[in-house]
Amino acid sequence: MTWAEIDWNLLGRHRERFLGGGPSAGPYWSSAADLASYDLTFGERIGWKWDAVLDELDLRGWRPPGGTVLDWGCGSGVAGRRVVAKFGPRCFDGLEVWDHSDAARDYSRQRAEMEFSGLRVGDGVSLMEGSEPIGLLVISHVLNELQPPAVQEIKGLVARARAVIWTEPGSRETSRTLGALRNQWTAELGIVAPCTHALPCPILEEGNERHWCHSFARPPSFIFADSNWVKFGQRAGIDLRSLPYSFVALDRAWKGGAEGLSRIIGRTESFKPYVRLLNCDASGLAELSVMRRDCPALCKELEKAKGPLVYQWNRVGLKVTSGASVRGKPA
Repeated sequence: MTWAEIDWNLLGRHRERFLGGGPSAGPYWSSAADLASYDLTFGERIGWKWDAVLDELDLRGWRPPGGTVLDWGCGSGVAGRRVVAKFGPRCFDGLEVWDHSDAARDYSRQRAEMEFSGLRVGDGVSLMEGSEPIGLLVISHVLNELQPPAVQEIKGLVARARAVIWTEPGSRETSRTLGALRNQWTAELGIVAPCTHALPCPILEEGNERHWCHSFARPPSFIFADSNWVKFGQRAGIDLRSLPYSFVALDRAWKGGAEGLSRIIGRTESFKPYVRLLNCDASGLAELSVMRRDCPALCKELEKAKGPLVYQWNRVGLKVTSGASVRGKPA
């Protein structure tokens, strides 16, 4: 699929469906060409979000448990392919791509076979019908479309999985729903990210209703000078600079520690006298301000740091474990 072959009318209908939200009445993928148009545009943007998620898991020292990857609700299969590409095909016994749509399963399987020669790729049907363990369950951008039976189906798959990575758009509704599901799984699965603790999500506590857990991925810089991407952004009504996402990563065998670490939710906000941030850690959720007159270097580092910020307050200052290291202390 090239930009010249894209079906813009089909993409427009997908965009209307995304904006409309609500559970899906059934499969909506119509053909391989439909999926290819989506994969080159909306799917690639989802891929950039997955790149950010996987980079953070790498930062935390997490590695997949092996076994089979199941990309549930695969669509064009971008999530499963990004996971295999990040860690390498040799880390997995195979990739299964499953969707209610036959067209989506066929497209995703063929794309993965082309990208990873030698990797066993299946359509997920036998895995869905069986009861064998799942190595890594991958779920992407489906939460606002799910009917109650599908949610129960996912819970059954989580019970069979050694690890789970679930990524969603960074909207308030989907993020808070994902946080509620995360709370149900902390007793049996270790929380790898984004949380720095395994306590109930503080964003869901009374008084924090206006907040939601999300981060922003950074799109590749070349797209802003690419006429095709500029045209896509204009026609789809999308700000190419903004890639909000929410996610949760869980692992039954996770022994990694995040004790003492905190995380910035969303983006820092810059004002003339200070930089404000929403801090989340084991003590709960707190709005913090760093005064420029007291910590000018820290404010600059907070403003220019790339990717999600995971850090540690200590007596010598703030150590950022993603992006640049900074020094300072919050006011």
